[in-house]
Amino acid sequence: MRQFDEMYSRLPAAGDAGEVRDHYLAYARWLQAQDSQTMASRREEAEMIFRRVGITFAVYGDKDEDGSGTERLIPFDLIPRVIAAQEWKSMEAGLVQRVTALNRFIHDVYHDQEILKAGVIPREQIEGNAQFRPEMVGVDVPNNIYSHISGIDIVRAPDSAGKGEYYVLEDNLRVPSGVSYMLEDRKMMMRLFPELFSQHRVAPVAHYPDLLLETLRASSPATTAEPTVVVLTPGMYNSAYFEHAFLAQQMGVELVEGQDLFVKDKFVYMRTTRGPQRVDVIYRRVDDDFLDPNVFRPTSTLGCAGLMDAYKAGHVAICNAVGTGVADDKSIYPYVPDMIKFYLGETPILKNVPTYQCRKPDDLQYTLANLKDLVVKEVHGAGGYGMLVGPASTKDEIERFRGALLANPEGYIAQPTLSLSSCPTYVDSGIAPRHIDLRPFVLSGRTVQMVPGGLTRVALKEGSLVVNSSQGGGTKDTWILQD
Repeated sequence: MRQFDEMYSRLPAAGDAGEVRDHYLAYARWLQAQDSQTMASRREEAEMIFRRVGITFAVYGDKDEDGSGTERLIPFDLIPRVIAAQEWKSMEAGLVQRVTALNRFIHDVYHDQEILKAGVIPREQIEGNAQFRPEMVGVDVPNNIYSHISGIDIVRAPDSAGKGEYYVLEDNLRVPSGVSYMLEDRKMMMRLFPELFSQHRVAPVAHYPDLLLETLRASSPATTAEPTVVVLTPGMYNSAYFEHAFLAQQMGVELVEGQDLFVKDKFVYMRTTRGPQRVDVIYRRVDDDFLDPNVFRPTSTLGCAGLMDAYKAGHVAICNAVGTGVADDKSIYPYVPDMIKFYLGETPILKNVPTYQCRKPDDLQYTLANLKDLVVKEVHGAGGYGMLVGPASTKDEIERFRGALLANPEGYIAQPTLSLSSCPTYVDSGIAPRHIDLRPFVLSGRTVQMVPGGLTRVALKEGSLVVNSSQGGGTKDTWILQD
């Protein structure tokens, strides 16, 4: 399988320095001048600081003795992923285009359903979708924006010209996480290697919390100059709790749990030591099913009873909107290029990965015949769970997955195993290539905007293509070089 490396056009070999890409030249010279002891001590320093700050991720698959999920430090890699200015400019345009079309699609699905009437997407793909919320049909949301914060997963694979081409692997539109690691990775790099930032013009990312607060306020139904925004968390046992607390602190807003809120006369209030305070915008990090026990899961203690009544009355904004998940389901992903053409009349700038929909008999037969070569994913899966990476699986694993696929073909899609681009990574044995992806965070308010870059995730196991933190992946700082 051909490889594309971000830093090298030809990888180093024994007694050979390889060939460095132009935008990496200054960094490569600096890296070559560093001794291994210095890099090792910097790595230890980073781990110590992250542990002290509490930058962890709960892994639910591994249980401690008391049955709770284990808290793990997300490994941080010292070697940044560098993207040239022109490459980012094209990617940014593609991200704006894609998220704009996705928001148009969600609004259409809950209103006129023009895309279904036109036969572009089969009606059963929407109305039979577990993430479709009938409660949202006909409900107007501020500015017609549903996914205010979108995390779009992008991978790079070699093309015929050997340049490497970007593909969108996944659209995360419900409660995308990881932006806190992007911000903390940058702070860490600036702390450990300040000289690098005087040698490179790296676009800043530290203003993300300001852009996020601006985006949230823009969705407020209230007319006050500074509407009350809160971050709603499921609580400290959630895997991304660090991020919830971090973003609330960075924006200067309250971090609340469901028990801190109540609804009266279709308005939402927060309990405070000074009495009830009206809430205008809820940045929720709680899934739809748990938001309102009166409407969704009656046993939920994570949400607030009556919240949907206040929401439908237009008295509070929920970001991201209820029902947004209908557009980030993996069974809907293959139709996004068609959405861009349908709603915007444009050719997609960013490509999709070719996808086989196992609910289609021909696609299912192809998938079953080629399981050893494909990546098969659950349409509602996340975090790297419920998937088969054919080339990395045993015959027994493939056969077990074949049974699950035959039992529920509608629940799966399949894709070719892309050779994800690699980037030099500091591992125990020294510096070696490891596969990466990128999650830029796109904010949709009065305009669509983002900070330059995103979260680069790295598969730390040699040869692994699974970058998810829940599966042992790490993170890197992402540098967008300014012209």
